[in-house]
Amino acid sequence: MLERKYGDRSEWKRVLKREYIQSFFDTEEFKGYVTLLNIHNVREPLFVKYGANSVCIVDDGYIWLQHFPTEGHHSLTTMFDAQGNIVQWYVDICLQCGIDNNVPWVDDLFLDIVILPTGEIFIKDEDELDEALSRGSIDEKQYKIAWKEANKLCKLIANDGFDLMKLSRAHKEMLLKKLNK
Repeated sequence: MLERKYGDRSEWKRVLKREYIQSFFDTEEFKGYVTLLNIHNVREPLFVKYGANSVCIVDDGYIWLQHFPTEGHHSLTTMFDAQGNIVQWYVDICLQCGIDNNVPWVDDLFLDIVILPTGEIFIKDEDELDEALSRGSIDEKQYKIAWKEANKLCKLIANDGFDLMKLSRAHKEMLLKKLNK
């Protein structure tokens, strides 16, 4: 059984005070939902380790912007710190994106890609993908979809061709304007 992750992250207990907005985009550059979680107050910051570096991905004043494309097998979350700097891009490889009760979601296929502003790329949770296949939580076709999508995106990222990353700042500003009206 795949885990369904929702864009509003309403189940996230770490975040004590938040604002949320979403919008549907249908442009030449992107078609799908974009969500913005403006994190005002957290129980405690969240740090993750990539190699020797520790990166704060959630704290007071952070913004998470998530793209849910109508096509493809991925979702992109851009994490901004309180000063508006991009902390990381996080790609969830998924079976599909959809919408339920007006909230976008992904059916997570375990495999993730992290891109740091330095250009470093990390593939995460290969072991979870392998385990899901061996447990029968996913089938061989879904396993191949996950790796095909991850490999395609890694090539695009390495060649500065994953254009969705370039839309993060503009889409964040558009949604913040709507939120602050």
